[in-house]
Amino acid sequence: MLNADGSIAADKGRLIFTATAVDPKLGTVPLRAEFANPGARWLPGQFVRARVEAGEQEAFLVPQSAVVQTEQARLVWLVGPDGKAVMRPVQTGNWIGSRWVVTGGLKPGEQIIVDNLIKLRPGAPVQPRGPNAAAPGAAPAAPNPAPAR
Repeated sequence: MLNADGSIAADKGRLIFTATAVDPKLGTVPLRAEFANPGARWLPGQFVRARVEAGEQEAFLVPQSAVVQTEQARLVWLVGPDGKAVMRPVQTGNWIGSRWVVTGGLKPGEQIIVDNLIKLRPGAPVQPRGPNAAAPGAAPAAPNPAPAR
């Protein structure tokens, strides 16, 4: 279930009814679901926005900022086998949150370049770092405790 700003209001619910037809004017499908409702935030029968993910698809989730869009294609920068930057076209589906669903053009284990894309040129040497690695010369961040739920 989503808040008005698109953020997630409830993590998971249970789908109890799905209509069999798509509304031709709105492109929507009526659904009925049950969600935990501590504090009676929602009223019974209230209409809400929800994101329903169904089915399975072999795909990668890639940060939107890592996908370069041109008039001809959507592309990502990869670390090539020789440690140099390589640009490759990819096929994308929808967004999930702030990530593209990439349905084609990538292989498991390939490293995607997600930062400093403006400075990249084909064949430029790159030094891959993990997602939590500090920038060169940066002090490590102090650990923050996770919020209690």
